[in-house]
Formats: sequence, structure tokens, C-alpha cells
Amino acid sequence: MDYNDSELPLGPRREDLLPTSTERSVKVVVVGGFGVGKTTMVRSVSEIRPLTTEETMTQAGVGVDDLFGVERKTETTVAMDFGRITLDDRLVLYLFGTPGQQRFWFLWNGVIAGALGAVVLVDTRRLEDGFPAMDRLEQGGVPFVVAVNNFPDAPVYPASDLRAALDLPDHVPLVDCDARRLDSGRDVLLTLMRHLYDSATATSEAP
Repeated sequence: MDYNDSELPLGPRREDLLPTSTERSVKVVVVGGFGVGKTTMVRSVSEIRPLTTEETMTQAGVGVDDLFGVERKTETTVAMDFGRITLDDRLVLYLFGTPGQQRFWFLWNGVIAGALGAVVLVDTRRLEDGFPAMDRLEQGGVPFVVAVNNFPDAPVYPASDLRAALDLPDHVPLVDCDARRLDSGRDVLLTLMRHLYDSATATSEAP
């Protein structure tokens, strides 16, 4: 639609406005290896049109980016993803997705800064790709949950085996998810919020 100067829309779109009942907003980051589904998750759960920085993969990445398990991937995040989801009348989460390729990890510090918690997405075909993300969060003191993104052709393992392979402490939640589905992504975020609440409660009750 064409607008003249007097008809240009001003301010945010109606659907992007925060609910008037909102009392608190929280920053959450979605991290993980290359091609694990971070952009997909932010897109699927965001109630506003998400900001993505995906660019077409080129020959420059050949021999640099490991495409094992994601051979069909044609685009990659080069900065960050951003979305928003209202969990209830009072709480809003701002979601930031990090780039997965190692050559863009220098951006992580800025994306993670100020985050209350994080979701670490993992792919059972490439579990080792989750370690750098978990290490970075632990170094920064950012609590997290681990979500196994169930790709159709990925092997399925018992939770106990996955915990052992990822060296996850018992207190860190491990859940299954389908990053393409709103309800599944929302459940992961609710699990994170419960984990943050339980951690805060345990800390406040400690002698």
C-alpha cells in the first residue's frame, strides 16, 4: 500500500504493543550449535514479527562451517535473532538467539549480557556442539535448561544417557521439544521460568 506524507503510520503496529497489564520483562537467550534450530524457535514462539539476521550461505563457508547433519541448510544467522512472547498478563520475555558458527562467537558476549536465563538447544546427531554454549553460560553465571530439538532423522536416546553424554547436573532441566511448534517452544520457556524461580527460592532459603 502506498502512503502520502499525511498518511504514514506512526509508532509501533497495534499487534506489537505490550499488554497494559505487563509488570515485568525478562531477557532470555537461545543458544546452541550451528543449525540446531535457534532461529526456528524464536520465530515459532514470537508474538511479534521477529527480527532475524539470516544470510545466504556462500562458498566462503566451505571448509569452515561444519554441515554434518544440516547439509540442506542454506541460510545462517550472522548476528542475532530477536522476538517477544507474553507468558501471562504480567510477564513478557524478550528472546535473543545467538549465531551458531564459531566464527561469529565473538558476538555472544553482547547478546548474553543481562540475560536472566537461557535455553540451550541441542541436536542428538551433534551433541558435542552444545558444550561451548553451556561453558559460556556457566562462565557468565547464567542459569539454563537444555532442550533436545527432535529432528525427524535424529536418533533418540534415554534422558539418562543424554545427561551422561552432556555431563548435566541433576538440577539442570532436560526436556524434549520441536522448535517449529509454538506450544513446544512455550513449554520450554515455562520450564526455564520454573527453573529460575526454584533456583532463586533455594538461594534465598540457604543459611
